[in-house]
Amino acid sequence: MKIWNVLILIVSAIALTAASLWIGQQAYSWLPPQAAAESQLIDDLFSFLVTLGAFIFLGVTATLMYSVTFHRAGKYDFRDGPPIEGNVTLEVVWTAIPILLVFWIAGYSYQVYEQMAIRGPMEVVHLHMPIGMESAYAAPVNSPTQPVENIEVNAKQWAWVFRYPNQGVTSTELHLPVNHRVRLALQSEDVLHGFYIPAFRLKQDIIPKRKIDFEFTPVRIGKYQLTDSQFSGTYFATMQANVVVDSPEDYDKWLAEIATHKPSPAPNQAVAEYTQETKGLIKTGWATVEPAQPPVVNYSN
Repeated sequence: MKIWNVLILIVSAIALTAASLWIGQQAYSWLPPQAAAESQLIDDLFSFLVTLGAFIFLGVTATLMYSVTFHRAGKYDFRDGPPIEGNVTLEVVWTAIPILLVFWIAGYSYQVYEQMAIRGPMEVVHLHMPIGMESAYAAPVNSPTQPVENIEVNAKQWAWVFRYPNQGVTSTELHLPVNHRVRLALQSEDVLHGFYIPAFRLKQDIIPKRKIDFEFTPVRIGKYQLTDSQFSGTYFATMQANVVVDSPEDYDKWLAEIATHKPSPAPNQAVAEYTQETKGLIKTGWATVEPAQPPVVNYSN
């Protein structure tokens, strides 16, 4: 009987592991398509966490179901259960395992964080950090070696402005060449903003009066969404921009085309809503920061 119980336990553990691994693999499909080389790091971490969570959830649930099914008292059995004393070995095991799991998760997460090279606010504004350009280079995971494309990103309440210094043009839509390393010079004109592209799995805080040099590699042609991940004021939800990953040929063609455009004020939802609100009859009663004037760019979406 003891050998039989051990065999059942082993088979159950194998089935539980297989089911958890399968669920962890399905987690990849729950996220947007990987549009940057660095997104693989985040997706692998997410799949690992889902696998571990599924293993714990299924294991605890299966144990409860087994106990309720095979070890419940009879319908008319009102006797007290047998007295059970504490088991020091069991208590040590079920305390040690969660601690080891927490260290495992923390170590893996920190390793990914280091490879992504995302800089937090405290790292940038720390007194020992030199003033100037701070580096935040995401690891080039399986990305081909290509010339680095330099683009300046300016965040303000509430608009994104992208400047291409080699061509001397600006846009409110971020265009990137596929399979080329991109270096963004991130800066904020006013408050803390967050550069976040879900399809790229990249989020970098932009600190006022600091420039952060941020690198990554887009690998999938398409149109994606950039949003401000930090609450930056009343109209921060309107602070969004399209991110278009082009082929190198289309990218060069787009730059050459907008270089012929005369700079003009770009449409800005925050300014439009603020103007409409101030002209309205209903007053909210609280102070609102006036949006910055619409940026003057060569191209706006």
